[in-house]
Amino acid sequence: MRITGGSAKGQIIKSPQSVAVRPTTDKVREAVFSILGAVASNWDSGLDLYAGSGALGIEALSREVGWVDFVDQSSKCCLVIKQNLIKTGFIDKAHVYCCPVMKAIGFLERSYDMVFVDPPYADNSLSTLIPVLSRSNFISRDSVILVSHASRNILDQQYGSLSKIKEKRYGDTCISIYQKEVAS
Repeated sequence: MRITGGSAKGQIIKSPQSVAVRPTTDKVREAVFSILGAVASNWDSGLDLYAGSGALGIEALSREVGWVDFVDQSSKCCLVIKQNLIKTGFIDKAHVYCCPVMKAIGFLERSYDMVFVDPPYADNSLSTLIPVLSRSNFISRDSVILVSHASRNILDQQYGSLSKIKEKRYGDTCISIYQKEVAS
C-alpha cells in the first residue's frame, strides 16, 4: 500500500496481517481525496475511525491536514499505525487511541473537519454508529463524514442531522459522504 498524494506521496506503508482488516485501495483513496477536495472547506483536523493501517488518516496528513486522531481497538493495528506515522514523518501530528470506536466517541472533544468511518465489511454497526456521530460534539456544521462500506450495504439518506450529499461506488466498495443539515 502506498500514499497516493501530498508530501508523502509514493511512500509504502504497512498493513496489519488480519482477515478483519480491509485496507482501502490506492485507487479508492485517490478518489476519496478528489471528492473531499470538492466538498470539504476546512482541512485542519481529521478523525480516522476503524483506522486499521491508518492509510486514510495518513493520506490526509500527507495532503496537509494539520492533525489526525486515529481510533482502532486492535493493539496490532495501533502498533502498525504508529509505525506508519513514524515512517511518513507525521507522528507529531497525530494521536492513536487504542480502544473501541463507540468508547472513543464518548470522550473525544476536538472538533473534526473530516471523519473517516471505514469498518470491516462484516461489521454491522453503521446504522447504529452514524446516528451517534450525528449527535456527537465533535461534528460541526462544516464537518464532512466519509463512510466506506460494502456496496451491497445500502445506507440511509439521513441519519439524525446528517444528510448524504454524495455516493460513489468502486467495485464492492461504496463511499457515502454526509454533512450536517444547515438550518434554514
